[in-house]
Amino acid sequence: MSRLLEVNNLETHFKTEEGLVKAVNNVSFHLDRGETVGIVGESGSGKSVTSLSVMRLIPNPPGFIAGGEIIYHNREGKAVDLVNVPLDEMRKYRGNEISMIFQEPMTSLNPVFTCGNQVVEAIRLHKKVDFAEAKRQTIELFEKVQLPTPERIFKSYPHQLSGGQKQRVMIAMAMSCDPQILIADEPTTALDVTVQKTILKLMNDLKSEIDASIMFITHDLGVIAEIADRVIVMYRGNIVEQGSVLEIFQNPQHPYTKGLLACRPPLGKRLSKLPTVGDFMSTNEKGEMQQIDASVDEMLAKYEISGAEHAQRLVELEKKEPLLQVRNLKTWFPSQKNFFGKVTDYVKAVNDVSFDVYPGETLGLVGESGCGKTTLGRTILRLAPAYDGSVTYKDKKILEITKPEMKELRKEMQIIFQDPYSSLNPRITIGNAIMEPMQVHSVYDNDKQRKDRVIELLETVSLLPHHFNRYPHEFSGGQRQRICIARSLALNPKFIICDESVSALDVSVQAQVLNLLIELREKLDLTYIFISHDLSVVKFMSDRMIVMNKGQIEEMGPADEIYMNPQKAYTQRLISAIPKGELSDIQSRFDG
Repeated sequence: MSRLLEVNNLETHFKTEEGLVKAVNNVSFHLDRGETVGIVGESGSGKSVTSLSVMRLIPNPPGFIAGGEIIYHNREGKAVDLVNVPLDEMRKYRGNEISMIFQEPMTSLNPVFTCGNQVVEAIRLHKKVDFAEAKRQTIELFEKVQLPTPERIFKSYPHQLSGGQKQRVMIAMAMSCDPQILIADEPTTALDVTVQKTILKLMNDLKSEIDASIMFITHDLGVIAEIADRVIVMYRGNIVEQGSVLEIFQNPQHPYTKGLLACRPPLGKRLSKLPTVGDFMSTNEKGEMQQIDASVDEMLAKYEISGAEHAQRLVELEKKEPLLQVRNLKTWFPSQKNFFGKVTDYVKAVNDVSFDVYPGETLGLVGESGCGKTTLGRTILRLAPAYDGSVTYKDKKILEITKPEMKELRKEMQIIFQDPYSSLNPRITIGNAIMEPMQVHSVYDNDKQRKDRVIELLETVSLLPHHFNRYPHEFSGGQRQRICIARSLALNPKFIICDESVSALDVSVQAQVLNLLIELREKLDLTYIFISHDLSVVKFMSDRMIVMNKGQIEEMGPADEIYMNPQKAYTQRLISAIPKGELSDIQSRFDG
């Protein structure tokens, strides 16, 4: 294989109020022609900054490339150091020979232009063709990335498409000039497993078709196992390990790599808690890293619980009176009206759903985007209007009680939303955000007592008392999710709906948040409905599981049983789409 890209001793720094941050610290690696290299690590490890450095997209100020070289072998076969190329010349490479798919398609696509026109613009910029030809090529690309009705999508605006469709538009744009290198920065992070599987296959197919090389950035080693040839593991700006996918999965050397492999919820085992990176490495009083000598298998065995033990827990749960009863619940939204304004058709987001939740149980709710699981959760809490049916919490008919009665009940029934950043007010310190529900419901006599309680809650979710006066933007995604958990606990609830509350987190942070939720359930005697599109996470968290599709229940039963023996084709499809990262699968991929 011939070399396409060589990164040697790359240093990328950022000036901050606290001093200089070395986001990428003396990093060296290469990318060969036709190869897919996975760069893996948690948020802040430097993987995205590495890719932005290659594209020369580091915002200056505050960032700058402080040293090293990025040697790119262009289409003419000439070796060019991208670090020293003038910006005008860099624009010829960017988007044309080296293309990038960004993590969040909604913010990468311009909301005021149609999707088609945005791809046309990229083609005309580099290929010098007229509008009609650029449009023809765009529609052809939309067909290649398997977008339904390409002509319609050409005229659609980004907000009119689903997350998976927007990501396909971004891939079409990135592929529009047949680049030599495609950099994909977390392109599947917040997508359903089924959509993710399709996107990964699509990228592989397109790579073969145009003979491109891929630099694939993610925090999930399971995804890396599906797509990459080689893996680079980054931690705190440094490369700590690199090798073939098979080597890394078979025999990880660095404790951080072991932690990343172990903290993905295993599908074949039932664990009491997930191993985390902290199980493999710790820091001493001087802040130096110390390795803990243990293998991934040893750590999984440490937390494994037997099937019999879990079956006994299910028996005990079902002996109790249900805490929540949902009967024939329907949430329909008007979709069409006639000339006189009468509704003639509905979107049946939740359609005739019935189930019970027992005290102390975690009931998992899984399905693809648009299946109705979030609407179901919101309807139970009266945050979305029900069309028909009943919801009974203890002995109260939720859909029939008055607003003041519902306000009183909200103390007991809470929700943790999917996006912690948009559910926190950026202008309010997190201490006041957690204290606010206590003030609204007159919990405790004065603000001093409330502040003491907030500090106690912060410590409960592994944050520090001095975080009280900080604002949401000063925290990482995992910390913000902990803040939302602390706020949901402020009123001492008994029942919490967790709505996709870990879907956008790194696998290492996700493991910590899932462990925290389990620990709080045992300590505070909580009951959860846990909503997610990730079946492996739902299986780990749940006692029983509901699989939803098109507003209805496809399958319901003990979580392990549904995973081991799915009855419906839809459930089987969800399970087969999970990136499992099994050694046998990786071996067969390379042998094949």
